[in-house]
Amino acid sequence: STRVRSSAASDVYKRQLIKSRIIFVIINHFWSTVIMKKKVSVFDCSILELPRIKERCGNITPIHGLIDLPFEIARVFYLYDIPGGEDRGAHAHKECQQFLIAASGSYEVELNDGINKRTVLLNRPYYGLHIPPGIWAAERGFSSGSICLVLASHIYDELDYIRDYDEYKNYMQNYI
Repeated sequence: STRVRSSAASDVYKRQLIKSRIIFVIINHFWSTVIMKKKVSVFDCSILELPRIKERCGNITPIHGLIDLPFEIARVFYLYDIPGGEDRGAHAHKECQQFLIAASGSYEVELNDGINKRTVLLNRPYYGLHIPPGIWAAERGFSSGSICLVLASHIYDELDYIRDYDEYKNYMQNYI
């Protein structure tokens, strides 16, 4: 019985992996042919559903760079013990892509490209938000006990960060 359940879970995972690979190819093609040739916009940020293996004893979500995400994962970090209602973030990256997941609890991500603003609610651990470089992002309104999991395409480099909004606006005017 355990072997049959394990085999069924494995088949589901394999199907999800194939589906994820197809989606990745489409996203990667779109990224390289469209986004990198134009100014980035908040509408280029996308919510991706992650693979989910459901078991009676709990769920698991495996995440693979270049399969489930449009980039290779170079760094993982998470924010926790954030007081309810508190804000974090408020910066942009020049090169680093990020993928944010509400591993627990919920929070909003305010996206800004210097022209448009968009707010996305993250509240399920099997959905995440892909943020390409050049987007100003701020995490807001954390629920008590929230955990914000971040997968990043680059290792930490302070020179990649834009932490001042006026500097960000100047950067975006000269972006392309």
